[in-house]
Amino acid sequence: MVKRNVLLNPGPSTTTDTVKMAQIVPDICPREKEFADLMKGLRADLLGIVHANAEKYTSVLFCGSGTINIDVCLNSLLPADKKVLVVDNGAYSARAAEICKYYGLPHIDLKFSVNSRPDLAAVERALKDNPDVYIVHTTHNETGTGLLNPIREIGALAHKYGAIFTVDTTSSLAMIPIDIEKDNIDFCMASAQKGIMAMTGLSFIIGNRAEIEKSKDYPKRSYYCNLFRQFDYFEKTGEMNFTPPVQTVYATIQALKEYYAEGETAKWARHTRVFNAIHEGLDKLGFKDFIPREMQSGLVVAALYPDDDNWDFMKVHDYCYERGFTIYPGKVEKKGMFRLCALGAIDVQDIKDFFKVFEEALKVNGIKIPVVYKEN
Repeated sequence: MVKRNVLLNPGPSTTTDTVKMAQIVPDICPREKEFADLMKGLRADLLGIVHANAEKYTSVLFCGSGTINIDVCLNSLLPADKKVLVVDNGAYSARAAEICKYYGLPHIDLKFSVNSRPDLAAVERALKDNPDVYIVHTTHNETGTGLLNPIREIGALAHKYGAIFTVDTTSSLAMIPIDIEKDNIDFCMASAQKGIMAMTGLSFIIGNRAEIEKSKDYPKRSYYCNLFRQFDYFEKTGEMNFTPPVQTVYATIQALKEYYAEGETAKWARHTRVFNAIHEGLDKLGFKDFIPREMQSGLVVAALYPDDDNWDFMKVHDYCYERGFTIYPGKVEKKGMFRLCALGAIDVQDIKDFFKVFEEALKVNGIKIPVVYKEN
């Protein structure tokens, strides 16, 4: 028996015991055909999550956290003398702009408020004024705040002006239903430890085969993080260029079996009821949201710190952590908040159990209930 912790942080997520145990396998060299066949099946199964046609789309695996995917797409898919347009309204789209800076990629960091959706008219103006934009990039679920971006509309604008659309779906894929064609996506990405509910160390990009093949003639900006190079090696050998995270691959295969057994619709319904239970618990205690509810993704709730001299996030965190529940601080500068997330193999009873502990934590630390906020 493995002790079960309920992770309410934005990833890695709570896993099933069957996914944990899937890592315990006989040792194998990852260059064996048997293992290459496993990765071939895994790559095919990833396409189904976003309803991608295997003739037009492919999936490419990388070792690393979700950030490696943003790095790979931006440095690999930009032709010479072209620009990236980053639609930036949160910490993770800001990270894409930072990646552009590190590589010296020509880019526009189109900033919007972190607590509102991007102005589509401003996005269109930027595209109209910059005909050399080839990649439009944004984040689907801005995990730092829980804000959901209108990717279908942004993707339509990208295509209208001849650009490709790359979307960071790290914290939404395999949870919020995505259709790669209907949502106007050319490339989306995620990591095994998020919506799939597997383990850390394996990330993947699902994208347009023709665009990947075109990119072989683009400037080479990275040796390890080159999309065509990894894709081409998979196509020729069935293997990764470099050593894969073997045990994580086995766990991910098991997690995908469980994903398809639960089903896209049922899984999203479960995440939704968990999300609603989080709101119900926070409302009962008087906490305020940072993001208006109509703009929330249905996966992350960012709650503002109360105006209470006794409030100490780490003390509350530690009390909950010692009792098997993990909560997480916010990701907005100079704004006190914490996040509770509806990711992972959890359901409503887990949230009810959490709020018993959370309320105890408030009482033990002398924090007034319902919590108080100063008037603006």
